[in-house]
Amino acid sequence: MRDGLRFAGRAVALTRMTPVKQGSIRLFRLWGIEVFLHWSWFLVAVYSISTRVGKYQSPLWGALEYVTLFGIVLMHEFGHVTACRRVGGRADEIVLWPLGGVAYVAPPARPGATLWSIAAGPLVNVALIPVLIGLGYLDRAGEWRTQWPDLHAYFRAVAFMNFGLLIFNLLPVYPLDGGQILRALLWYPFGKARSLMIATVAGFLGGAGLVGLAVWDESLWIGIMAFFLLSYCWRSFQQARALLKVERLPRRPEFACPDCHSSPPQGNYWRCRQCGQGFDPFATGAACPHCGAAHEVTFCPDCGGARALRAWDRSIVDA
Repeated sequence: MRDGLRFAGRAVALTRMTPVKQGSIRLFRLWGIEVFLHWSWFLVAVYSISTRVGKYQSPLWGALEYVTLFGIVLMHEFGHVTACRRVGGRADEIVLWPLGGVAYVAPPARPGATLWSIAAGPLVNVALIPVLIGLGYLDRAGEWRTQWPDLHAYFRAVAFMNFGLLIFNLLPVYPLDGGQILRALLWYPFGKARSLMIATVAGFLGGAGLVGLAVWDESLWIGIMAFFLLSYCWRSFQQARALLKVERLPRRPEFACPDCHSSPPQGNYWRCRQCGQGFDPFATGAACPHCGAAHEVTFCPDCGGARALRAWDRSIVDA
């Protein structure tokens, strides 16, 4: 790791709903992306496949249906990762777990980059719709219902799964894709911190609605999903409050982040990697006044980017 000077405050980068990564099994690496599978997936798979057995004459089709579901989820997450990389962001891990998938993406701190990184996931589901419609025409033309009933039931299930995933992910409930798309759109008029605050409040309302639905439907899975949504909303709400505090700090207009063009705050908000003391690198030339350690790069509190201090000169950034 480079000898970088990190901001001591609680800067926020875009992250999607992240389960505990411990206990995940590495499946493979594709295009530089590490794909992991959480151990709990196997427990839920046994239960879910057992509920699908009655739909088919052969139980193997139930297992294939469940695996296909996660294949669609994996393609959805690769959509996020690919888009994030296209806009210059960082994305190198995907974790599959019983509630779906998680793409660890960190696009540049711009609303457009964030919007594209999130919207690309649902667009994968949209792209699958004409393919599944075409299979539906073949189903009817070939009379699969009578000749291959298991194949007919399988393709119908896959079509409903893809459509259901698309609709659910587009709900404007943070941190689902729809909620993060809402946040990215609100970023334009309200800014990074306030847009996150508004989106998390909407997420609380949506999570509360899911709790009511779980009670009404007596659904354990909806209840678990509501719990994770609400817990993530709470963490994001705390991050939004921290971001608002950072935004209100006095700034140094003579400097600007080369990535997001925001001016750094004045004060001892950066922490030395060597001695752990806080100081202001823009007042000391990125050298710690306590131990004398020189730092190669300085991290931006607004976007998390790391650049050499000389690159922060506004005359260079605006050139």
